[in-house]
Amino acid sequence: MALGHLSELHGLPVYDFPLPGKGPATLPDPESVAWKLSWHEQNGEDDYAACFGRFLDTVDPARVRALVLGAGAYGTDNDAADPRETAEQLAAAADRLTGLRALYLADLDCEESELSWIYQDDVSQFLAPFPRLEEVAVRGSGGGFGGGMGLEFRPLRHEGLRILRFENGGLPAHVVHGLADSELPALEHLDLWLGDEGYGRSTTVADLAPVLDGSRWPALRRLGLQNADIQDEIAAAVASAPVVARLTALHLGRGTLGDAGAEALLSGQPLLHLQELDLSHHFMSDAMMERVRQTLEPHGVRVDLSEQEQEDEYDGRYVAAGE
Repeated sequence: MALGHLSELHGLPVYDFPLPGKGPATLPDPESVAWKLSWHEQNGEDDYAACFGRFLDTVDPARVRALVLGAGAYGTDNDAADPRETAEQLAAAADRLTGLRALYLADLDCEESELSWIYQDDVSQFLAPFPRLEEVAVRGSGGGFGGGMGLEFRPLRHEGLRILRFENGGLPAHVVHGLADSELPALEHLDLWLGDEGYGRSTTVADLAPVLDGSRWPALRRLGLQNADIQDEIAAAVASAPVVARLTALHLGRGTLGDAGAEALLSGQPLLHLQELDLSHHFMSDAMMERVRQTLEPHGVRVDLSEQEQEDEYDGRYVAAGE
């Protein structure tokens, strides 16, 4: 499944900050949209830093609620900024972006970069300068730029973060370890795309134990462990995980979930307290899909069983977003 561009962040529609001299006479109210900043070589500016500077001088930064950083801020070629420089530029503007509540890192579609090729670095460095951030989402995990090892999340404490999402074709285990060692007392929604081992997934079910035992983040109510080539194993672990008892939403879709994983869910702890269970993009049989519906939907659980897939003749099951 090819990922497209983001259309909404923090409840606000994404609005592309216009190119130099090509914008409308009147820009939207700074608080009314999620501003997307992108830079390409033909934009008429030297680099992404120039684009970011022009944004700060054009829009009242204190009233900006959401930022989406796209091509130029991230990428896989020489036109893209080093992700460490992108973080430094944003941190340097923290005293101006005082109203920032949401941040999306690397809104690139497949024509700009494949998911697993998007260069990333230490994401936690975006959080410290912005203690009032509530939502952060990250796309990609690749390494590059001066030997950078790719996506990292170093342990930290952040009082305000409520939503954290990692969209990956392959999630490194050290990211989960750093996350598990972090103190995030306000975290309500965690979404991890684990991806495919062939594209860098080193996270295992054992690495997820601190997430599943429910002891780390008392406010957590929505959990996604998605897009995994080990989705049946994850479902089996979730079936007895203490954290499930206090969730309102559980997302286990986008991966290779089949009848064995679904059977584990149905045979495990009760799921009738959930408001929603997302199992979309799966490899379940028709009979198992019907069992899931009949078990949960009469009790008010919204179950998403869309995108029933068939195993590939040569490659078997596949995740929704890999390369």
